Amino acid sequence: FLLVRLCVTQLNESYFSPVTDCTAVLLLVTCIEQHLEMGRKLLAAGQLAEALSHYHSAVEGDSKNYLTYYKRAAVFLAMGKSKSALPDLTRAIELKPDFLAARIQRGNILLKQGNIQEAREDFQAVISPWDPESRELRAECYIRLGEPRKAILDLTPAARLLNDNRAAFLKLSRLLYDLGEHHGSLSEIRECLKLDQDDKECFAHYKQVKKLSKQLDSAEELISEQQYQEAIEKYDSVMRTEPNIPFYTTKAKERICFCLVKIKQAEEALDMCSEAHQREPQNIHILRDRAEAYILLQDYEKAVEDYQEAREFDQENQEIREGLERAQKLLKISRKRDYYKILGVSRTANKQEIIKAYRKLAQQWHPDNFQSEAEKKEAEKKFIDIASAKEVLTDPEMRQKFDSGEDPLDPENQQGGGGGGGNWPFGFNPFESGSNFHFKFNFN
Repeated sequence: FLLVRLCVTQLNESYFSPVTDCTAVLLLVTCIEQHLEMGRKLLAAGQLAEALSHYHSAVEGDSKNYLTYYKRAAVFLAMGKSKSALPDLTRAIELKPDFLAARIQRGNILLKQGNIQEAREDFQAVISPWDPESRELRAECYIRLGEPRKAILDLTPAARLLNDNRAAFLKLSRLLYDLGEHHGSLSEIRECLKLDQDDKECFAHYKQVKKLSKQLDSAEELISEQQYQEAIEKYDSVMRTEPNIPFYTTKAKERICFCLVKIKQAEEALDMCSEAHQREPQNIHILRDRAEAYILLQDYEKAVEDYQEAREFDQENQEIREGLERAQKLLKISRKRDYYKILGVSRTANKQEIIKAYRKLAQQWHPDNFQSEAEKKEAEKKFIDIASAKEVLTDPEMRQKFDSGEDPLDPENQQGGGGGGGNWPFGFNPFESGSNFHFKFNFN
């Protein structure tokens, strides 16, 4: 109480400039809060005159706060002074036109004073937001304007304001379904069936939503279990179940694209990702997955382009940022030496395929097969690259590094020792002049 009195004294004596002095502003806010709290306690204790005094001070301290006027009006009403309460209620409504509690109180006062027309306006303003017919009419307008989410905001309460409004529940469920919110759609259509389980329209829609929702949930569960081929089949079923709503077709293509990348079916993934991208050009997940498909196809420039485009749509996404950095590293390496291209194998090749390609190329480019010095030197270079590629791609750790955008045989990446001899993987070049090493190959 002493703090409140101190605040009042200081404010009345104009010790502070509220506009320029931050300390004064803070003190002002504290004082107003103290007045409101004291007013509330005194009102609850029935000390109306004392409560009114504090609310007077709160209004004087903050003339733009609709609640201070409303609370002072409540004290006037408790004192039986409805005429005194009327200006405060009016001011509260001016500051906040949708303040329904103030309109109800003002409407009651106006009605008692015999101002029927003015009271009617206040009561209509209160009733209108809860009138289901008005809500449904406005929802229909939003639908025709192509703003389904605003329509949903009106239909959600409208469906529940009447004892039996199955049509509103059905319309609400269909709107949510079209937007891809199948769980919400299922919940609303069940409300319709609770009112009448034999409603034909509601039951038909319920069967459709339930079937599709089950397929979508099952597909995502399969993905979480890394059963990608099964998930692809499930999303194919989704497109057959609902071919007419664009959201579900696009969603299915997006997720199939993701699964195809995971099982390293690069060509199919690229086609599916591109289809999904045409439907939803700003979807960063589609761009990410298509970039990964390009990486599998060793088209690093296009992978970088897709990651850069995704980055434009979401600057903060860490996964996109890391993917872009990796694609840029792979592009840089590919311009120097790409071990997959050297052996002529895909990025998904297994160890057996890599060794087979290596043996074939090593036999073809063995220096002993060439006569002139120029041809031998070219063959030596090719042969070293082929051997390096085989070493990297048959070693799981080195292959993982290379796939992450790092050349494990690049001298720049070596941490002391190793990788010498002109990038010859074993630290020496068997073809150097003066070497006594005689290279023989067994191609069994």
